Amino acid sequence: MAETKDPVAEKSTFLCMYMSNHPDTLVAYVKHFGKVKEKVSSAKMTAIDTNGMNLSYRVSDSKVEKDVRVVFDPPLAGYDEVKPRLLGMTADAQESLGMTKAPQITSFELPRGVWKTGVAISCLVYVMLSPYYSGTQWSLGKYLYFGIGKTTLNIISAAAALVHLLEAVYVARLCSKHRTGPVVQLQYFLSTFVFGFTVLVPFRKRIQKARIDSIMKGN
Repeated sequence: MAETKDPVAEKSTFLCMYMSNHPDTLVAYVKHFGKVKEKVSSAKMTAIDTNGMNLSYRVSDSKVEKDVRVVFDPPLAGYDEVKPRLLGMTADAQESLGMTKAPQITSFELPRGVWKTGVAISCLVYVMLSPYYSGTQWSLGKYLYFGIGKTTLNIISAAAALVHLLEAVYVARLCSKHRTGPVVQLQYFLSTFVFGFTVLVPFRKRIQKARIDSIMKGN
């Protein structure tokens, strides 16, 4: 069977030439992703493929070039992923090194997908409350409550509450980093505590988009 060609490696020469116009970005890659602690004076990309990129660099007061390999995690699925991945890595590196500020988020957005978690939480609450109420509308809840068991349901409820609390604290930290203000921060904290990852994941994607937009604008 013929070996499958690497779609990114095939364009490596072009990509290396293109990235030579962004020396500050390459230095940021070397220092952040290459974990180079020395003062880097220059850097260049020498090769790139779906699994990572090779960078060469020089440190201050030295003419000796050193090499570092930056691995893509996860690997690139194809050539079309190169630009968004490198932009995301640029944002990560420059923010970490203090070269740019984290973009500001000033408004609260409740994702449409929260209804999925809302339904699951409502069902759990219904089952947990059913033993305390009479009426045919609670029959299914009682059946599930006694079928699953009080201990198991308590463990599920406690675990869900703990996970959602940790997610909410993480989101609150993101809000602080991106200067949302106390009102928006509280909205995101409470909504994440209630709905969990269905708020967390879209918020992280929103931040990532804002970071890439900031890089594209040269801010």
